[in-house]
Order: sequence, then structure tokens, then C-alpha cells
Amino acid sequence: MDPDDLPRPRGDAASKLAGEALDSYSVDELNERIQLCEAEVVRIVAHRDKAKAHRVAADALFARPATP
Repeated sequence: MDPDDLPRPRGDAASKLAGEALDSYSVDELNERIQLCEAEVVRIVAHRDKAKAHRVAADALFARPATP
């Protein structure tokens, strides 16, 4: 079985990050963390857009011709 077909485990990295206490971080560490998170958002958006374009192309390829 393809690992991509398996259900995703609960408690992904983003959920763990969101629940982490930030009190022990310095301002510099928080700024670095923000930069890393922003870079991850850019990466995710790019992947989502690529997936959308792939879906649109697949839908166009397999679409049934319109009946007059």
C-alpha cells in the first residue's frame, strides 16, 4: 500500500507548534521562529497552488464533452 494512501496521523507538527508554550523563548528566537513559519506558509501555498493547477488540468483532460 502506498504511504500516501494511509490516513494521516493526528497531532501533526503544526498542531504541536500551536500548542507549545512560548514563554521560554527570547525575542530573537521568536523572530526566527516567525521567519521559519512564514517560509513554511509560502511553501505550503505554492504546493497547494500546484495541486490546484494539476487538478484543473486533470479535470480538463477527463471532462466529458458537452452535449448540444
